[in-house]
Amino acid sequence: MLKLGVIGTGWITKQFVEAARENGSWELTSVFSRSIEKAEQFGHEFSENVKGYRDLYQFFSEGDFEVVYIASPNSLHFEQSRQAILAGKHVIVEKPACSNPAEMKVLQRLLRRYNNIYYFEAARHFHEPNFLKVKETVKQMDTIQGATLTYMKYSSKYDDFLAGNEPNVFSLDFSGGALQDLGVYLVYDAVSWFGLPDSVSYTATKLRNGIDGKGLALLNYPKYTVTLNVGKTANSYLTSEIYGLRETIIMDNAADLADIQSVDGTTKQVLTQKSAINPMAAEVAAFASILQDPLSLDNKQKMEDWLAVSVQVNRVLYDLRSSAKIAFRADKEFR
Repeated sequence: MLKLGVIGTGWITKQFVEAARENGSWELTSVFSRSIEKAEQFGHEFSENVKGYRDLYQFFSEGDFEVVYIASPNSLHFEQSRQAILAGKHVIVEKPACSNPAEMKVLQRLLRRYNNIYYFEAARHFHEPNFLKVKETVKQMDTIQGATLTYMKYSSKYDDFLAGNEPNVFSLDFSGGALQDLGVYLVYDAVSWFGLPDSVSYTATKLRNGIDGKGLALLNYPKYTVTLNVGKTANSYLTSEIYGLRETIIMDNAADLADIQSVDGTTKQVLTQKSAINPMAAEVAAFASILQDPLSLDNKQKMEDWLAVSVQVNRVLYDLRSSAKIAFRADKEFR
């Protein structure tokens, strides 16, 4: 069993721990929260033996776990990942893993120094069967003429923002915004399916504090352009598409990927693969298979390959933000 510690007690952490429990290879042992009551309450939903912490140093130094799952506000991911690596813990950090490439480079240097530590960005759809099926299908296409990928979902925190407050997901201080929170899914799609773009630009609809509530990103490749529609202030029900010559790959949602078809004129081919009910099941299984055999050179290479994609996604997100002149507090701290 892999002993698991978690940072954060929100719905996303609960979903991850539930997937871990269903997988059968994990045991939740430690929970960190700013409130010891929340930490203990969350942990005891799964086992009375789970210990809660409110001091991060104590959590890493005394907690009985070997892998930490980090689901804190975006701006905290880097420092908490750094502390975890220094403490000798394997890291699974929610996307986006870092606020900018400067933070990512620090972690890369640490991972070279502590080369027995595994580090994963938890971009859940990256490991799902439907994501991999699209990737396989794109590779088989003779011609690619571009794509339009959409992920716009009204945030439950937007009403709070409209009321005059500044929740973390709409805060420059906490590295929030539509591009970081939802656009990261689409950038993972583009980088994984088409490679690293030659140039990028982002036209953002900014809110009163300068954060992007929604926006349109263009990723330019040598022979085509990939368009990303992203937003947290509105809902979109548009499908996403990848354009071949006669064939078009149609996805119900470029992040959830529940229904995929290839359409050539009047001919339709269903590409949808069977997926687990819990959307985190695939990534939990992928991480477990590696961490249960950490001395395997193949597993180490697989992690390095995934990390290389994370680094590319981080760079594209930063370049998109920079083109829209959106600066986080984390960017200024590295200048």
